Amino acid sequence: SSVWYGAVVRGDSHPITIGFSSNIQDRAVVHTLPADVTVLKSGFTPVCHVGHYVLVGSGSTLTSCRIEDLVEIGEKCTIGEGAVVESNVILEAGTVVPPYARIPSGQRWGGNPAAFIEELDDEAKDHIKDHAEKIGIQAQEHLVEFLPIGNTYVHLEDLEREGVQAKQG
Repeated sequence: SSVWYGAVVRGDSHPITIGFSSNIQDRAVVHTLPADVTVLKSGFTPVCHVGHYVLVGSGSTLTSCRIEDLVEIGEKCTIGEGAVVESNVILEAGTVVPPYARIPSGQRWGGNPAAFIEELDDEAKDHIKDHAEKIGIQAQEHLVEFLPIGNTYVHLEDLEREGVQAKQG
């Protein structure tokens, strides 16, 4: 799993879980309701669960909701507290899922408020997992190449230890 640049995962009030090969993209916010809220209107606790192979698009906000496995959440989506997004779902960019709403499995939704668009075919469902895995590979590349300031300095230090003069330029 990966949490990208500028994203916030704030579980200081209630637990947040993020599944295998899921990603929280740039500037997305995943949080829970305040600590004084112990039970949602649905009777569940106000935790936030993100399943396996879930893509949370840039700028999206998830609040004390449940996202099942294999879900693609487009950029700048908002998912309210108590909402449940079932597996094999695609939410179009900018979709607003109201509090306590349920998005059924195998469908594409979009709009404000979220409205049904179409049933997903097998190709679209397979694409969700492939896309999540692709972002996971990209996260590993960033980890090796760019964090904290790249890794070329490590090679330079090794060469200096061996007494090799490094040539710059």
